[in-house]
Amino acid sequence: GASGTGSAVDTSQFVTKDQLKQIQALISEFQDELKAMGISELLPLMTARARRKIVRGFSRGEEILLTKVREGDEKIRTHLREMIVMPEMVGKSIEIYNGKEFMKVEFQPESVFHYLGEFALTRRKVAHGSAGIGATRGSKYVPLK
Repeated sequence: GASGTGSAVDTSQFVTKDQLKQIQALISEFQDELKAMGISELLPLMTARARRKIVRGFSRGEEILLTKVREGDEKIRTHLREMIVMPEMVGKSIEIYNGKEFMKVEFQPESVFHYLGEFALTRRKVAHGSAGIGATRGSKYVPLK
């Protein structure tokens, strides 16, 4: 609530932003240990936003996605862009919807604790062509054919 009551989590053990960069560098070395860790052991390694999402609990759809990952399904497709990448997803490939199509994403150790949506961009890079007829002052003198 507004009075500051919430889950009783000891914040003295959490990492700073500088420490987080060092942890992300070590994640690739210790990905097997990360997969073996429980949620309570992973909490201090996360950013505050990811920690809050996990402490509040996964939605039903997110639970289903995690069970598919744990079962080792070959083709996993999801619209859950707001799902946090968990350590057991490393090395797996998931198709994430970007609003138009499903984009295949292979998760690396560095992607742990980021959102799925960060890896399936919704906007493309704009490649501007030449100006159309009448679009500029100079095009008045260009022959039409």
